[in-house]
Amino acid sequence: MKIFSREQVYEGDRLTAERQKITSTDLMERAATQIFNWMHMRMQGAQVPVHVFCGIGNNGGDGLVLSRHLIIHGYNVNTYVVNYSDKRSKDFLINYDRIKTVTKEWPILLTGEADFPEIHPDDIIVDAIFGIGLNRPVVDWVKKLFKHFRNTKAFTLSVDIPSGLSTDKVPEHEDDVVWAGYTLSFASPKMVFFLPETAKYTVQWEVLDIGLDQAFLHTTETDVELIGKFEVLPVYIPRDKFSHKGQFGHSLIIGGSYGKIGALTLASKGALSAGAGLVSVFTPKCGYNVLQSAFPEAMVMTDTNEELITDINFDLEPTVIGIGVGIGTDAKTISAFESFLKRNKAPLVIDADGINILAKKKTLLKLLPENAVLTPHPKELERLIGSWSDDFDKLKKVKAFSKKHKVIVVIKGANTITVLEDKLYVNTTGNPGLSTAGSGDVLTGIITGLISQGYNPLVASIFGVYLHGKSADIAVEDFGYQSLIASHVIEYLGKAFLDLFKQPEQPPQQENEEEEQR
Repeated sequence: MKIFSREQVYEGDRLTAERQKITSTDLMERAATQIFNWMHMRMQGAQVPVHVFCGIGNNGGDGLVLSRHLIIHGYNVNTYVVNYSDKRSKDFLINYDRIKTVTKEWPILLTGEADFPEIHPDDIIVDAIFGIGLNRPVVDWVKKLFKHFRNTKAFTLSVDIPSGLSTDKVPEHEDDVVWAGYTLSFASPKMVFFLPETAKYTVQWEVLDIGLDQAFLHTTETDVELIGKFEVLPVYIPRDKFSHKGQFGHSLIIGGSYGKIGALTLASKGALSAGAGLVSVFTPKCGYNVLQSAFPEAMVMTDTNEELITDINFDLEPTVIGIGVGIGTDAKTISAFESFLKRNKAPLVIDADGINILAKKKTLLKLLPENAVLTPHPKELERLIGSWSDDFDKLKKVKAFSKKHKVIVVIKGANTITVLEDKLYVNTTGNPGLSTAGSGDVLTGIITGLISQGYNPLVASIFGVYLHGKSADIAVEDFGYQSLIASHVIEYLGKAFLDLFKQPEQPPQQENEEEEQR
């Protein structure tokens, strides 16, 4: 799914009106009617008090259209205009006049804190105050209104985006934004729904189809894509009946040190479980017995050193190499890592101490092959690119880093983001159970195993992140967040693959209706 920028949304609205020969007011009517349909389907006429707070721009116009439809259908509605300026948008004024035709109770004008209405916890708040075009600081009394919403503990539904939240920057203070229980977003979700510092402002979100021009939707290139099942399914490479292991590549995993052979084991198992035909491991001598016992499917090569990797030397030509897990940052290991990079010609996936070594000695970045995949967690990323002021600054710095060094960066987190130059791919799978030791090592192995089979490094990163999260989503049903461990992600990876082709279950009510028809 594409995530459109603010400018692209405006252009989509303009083109839709032009090509469908409708006015902006008609498009507003269509969009707000979709919000009404969403509420009506769930409320079914319930007389819960609904408080619709409208701004004086187009988001407020949406709120007025919604209020009009709720009134027409007999709901218990209170409509308010948040009068934070003397300016009004044209479509707001048109719909302000229209709502007067369906009720004798005109919208209540709010001009300050003394006008705040009483709202009970069981009521519903609809926030239609500010949209994506907010370009001014929120006035103090409106901030207090937002805080009033929170204090009531009433369910809050935001129209398009929580009011006060910008599409491209982090709020200075959390009281500057409406905290929504649900946001109904037009055309596409907003990037702020997926970043740690801004995602908290809406618990859930949903995209409403408002009938934007199809050519615009299909041909417009976006800088951000949201990755779910329907985005990864087309890239899946099926296997032929007569295929053999030699067709699925040879993954080499390099890493481990005394006490950290487990990381290497997890990454290696992840590579094989992701579909690599063969997996070899290069490790210090202390890892030999561990790997031969814990992972008999792997072929094991060792350094001459018992506890550290000091000389990366192997007699094979791997399809892809995953390096860094558990490897440590000893001076001898750093020297071996540098010598390896100077000789290497295979695609690379670099994680953990491999990234820490690059951060310690940034001249090594020049030795990375094009489209090498780096999979840092937040602290490793900070060591690599420096600190950032907020999530948007972080993305800006990662994009610049990716462009400069021609690498792919996988920013691990609740919504892991894969970055290649200016393009972002935001993952939708995964859960808090992945906040556990070793889960990143498994991801390194999965991406390595996918590249081994012929997926290009970008596709392997996007697909690997999706499968890693989906496996955890399936496993968490059996283990819960607290008890999920990295090994479970490997064990459930097969179910994540199978889920790609699983059809959604029909709701029981629909099944009963079909049975009655038969």
